[in-house]
Amino acid sequence: MNNGEIIKGGIEDLKKIQRYMLLAKKENAKETYAELKREYLSIKALLNSLGVNITDIDEIKE
Repeated sequence: MNNGEIIKGGIEDLKKIQRYMLLAKKENAKETYAELKREYLSIKALLNSLGVNITDIDEIKE
């Protein structure tokens, strides 16, 4: 797997996890939100380490 494929997968995962986080927040599912946030932070760290600027697609802003 090359960096382009890793980046593409990471961006897709980030978008998906953000949708779930927003739903969990809306439903006041605090434990679910916290677990999703851990995954979100891991994906963000991966993308940042690859030099990807996610500012425009980051809906969570935490």
